[in-house]
Amino acid sequence: MPVRVMPIHVTGVLLEWFYTVNFCFRVCVRQCEETGCVGERCFPHCKFSSDGVSVNGPWYMQEPLYLRWKQWDCQSDCRYNCMVDREKEREALGYPPVKYHGKWPFKRVYGIQEPVSVVFSALNLAMHFHGWLSFFILLYYKLPLKQDKKTYYEFSGLWHIYGLLAMNSWFWSAVFHSRDVDLTERLDYSSAVALLGYSLILGILRSFNIRDEAARVMVSAPLLAFVTTHILYLNNYKFDYGWNMIVCVAMGVVQLVIWAVFAGVTRHPSRWKLWVVVVGGALAMLLEIYDFPPYKDLVDAHALWHATTIPLTYLWWSFIRDDAEFRTSHLLKKAK
Repeated sequence: MPVRVMPIHVTGVLLEWFYTVNFCFRVCVRQCEETGCVGERCFPHCKFSSDGVSVNGPWYMQEPLYLRWKQWDCQSDCRYNCMVDREKEREALGYPPVKYHGKWPFKRVYGIQEPVSVVFSALNLAMHFHGWLSFFILLYYKLPLKQDKKTYYEFSGLWHIYGLLAMNSWFWSAVFHSRDVDLTERLDYSSAVALLGYSLILGILRSFNIRDEAARVMVSAPLLAFVTTHILYLNNYKFDYGWNMIVCVAMGVVQLVIWAVFAGVTRHPSRWKLWVVVVGGALAMLLEIYDFPPYKDLVDAHALWHATTIPLTYLWWSFIRDDAEFRTSHLLKKAK
């Protein structure tokens, strides 16, 4: 099939339009930070210049950071409102949305930057808390314990750590999507990498039924070193979004393959739940890879990915509980 090449003059027009829009956006932000207004809209937070020098009063009249958290600062308000104006102009001319500072334009709701992603992140957090709590109750109040009050299930401690890391990751995800600043971005990305890395380790240990402590250390140490190095690289050397996406997708795909092999070769009574999580997780990952502009300025591919993980999380913790019952029953039969 022949490749259609866009005429040079058309390409030039598009490039000229792109740079014009980008230039207008930057000029708008600069003027707003100097005047405190975008058109007829003026912002009370713009009493001070972007470099922190007082405009209408001494420096000590500025609100402290813990109070400014509840509202947007001058630069954020300027960027948001300039973005809204530019997108209205593009929409009127029939052009699709573009990214600003690497993010799609979203509509704020009650000051929340990405409200749909925040809601879905909070629901994922609640689902993990419910799953971890029900797992804890099952282990220590419903299943028999050893004489030293320890569980028969050999992976109970590992799943407790997983639950804490998962809740921590979704908490920072909700915070980051409500307010995108450098600190919340780093905490969100670092927490997600830590969760993915630990999930990969746990998947290897459980799938291969590694119970010896020395063997667990030998398997975990290289992966822990890699994940730690990656997090330090992101936070102290270069926050490389492309490289981080490659690392996260690779760890996600590897653990999905490991669990798929385990579900295929084992006779686990709840392997169907594992299959649903594996297939559903693989399909959900496509939403994280495939990016598209937000529908109605609210729902994008990332938000839909958050939505798909809610039922999968419920089923995942159901499998973990079933696995604890299955292994405990097996070990009690061997003890008799």
